[in-house]
Amino acid sequence: MDRLQREITPIGEEDLFIVMNYHNAKFDYACHFHSEFEINLVINGLGQRIVGDSIEDFEGTDLAIIGPNIPHRWTKTGNGMTTPVVTIQFPKETLDYRILNKKVFQPIRQLCNNAFRGIVFSGSTRTALEKKIKELPGKHGIESALAFFDILHTMAISSEYRFLLDDNREANTAIRESRSRRINYAISYIQDHFSEQVTLAQIAGNIGMSESAFSHFFKKRTNRNFIDYLNDIRIGYASKLLYETTQTVSEICYASGFNNISNFNRIFKRKKGHTPSEYRHNIQSVMSRY
Repeated sequence: MDRLQREITPIGEEDLFIVMNYHNAKFDYACHFHSEFEINLVINGLGQRIVGDSIEDFEGTDLAIIGPNIPHRWTKTGNGMTTPVVTIQFPKETLDYRILNKKVFQPIRQLCNNAFRGIVFSGSTRTALEKKIKELPGKHGIESALAFFDILHTMAISSEYRFLLDDNREANTAIRESRSRRINYAISYIQDHFSEQVTLAQIAGNIGMSESAFSHFFKKRTNRNFIDYLNDIRIGYASKLLYETTQTVSEICYASGFNNISNFNRIFKRKKGHTPSEYRHNIQSVMSRY
């Protein structure tokens, strides 16, 4: 498969899931894979959906769930339409949660097992899920978790779906986890030292690469540039502190690895859609209802 790349997602150990809301997606990713489950909602689109060795045209709303390490890509035909895309990614370790062994969650476990074949939804299920998924980025805390499981449950009990891959295709189309020592070292180093001063030159030197070579290498392997990935990790940690602690925004800024408040506020709002103070207020408002 041409230009197949591995994506390293910024999901932290404490994250139940991450959601990315693109108001006008560029569809400029190469065909890629990653070790997380993915739900992808394309709205008002026209193009092709590539999942494993399944290549299909789509028009309008397209909604699919894909299991870990399945190569996938959506492409766009024409430049005239604004195409919003909402992507939800969640770790495969979700299936290890003890609560999911309870009978009530059995449909969700089966959905995740079936996702290795790629599932595309249609009809009233797709319409209902489009609304739920579009609302998810605006939810926080417990409300967000409940909405996430509601989405999975709606998928799990639907009869308006079809598989994209045959039973025996998963073994041929799923990609093994990366064994690259250099990328694994880089990711581990960022996750361990994000609260400190971390530079491209520092990590490049540690693995014996030039800055320019490492920058290209990192982008190719993760589909993100170095500073975007570092900021994703830092913002994820800052969100956790805003939710779980009473530390001031200033304290959280520096604890997360940022060196000035204005830069922290700007990046946080770009990533989350709210300033840190607004984000904390929204979470507290939700929690006060439980």
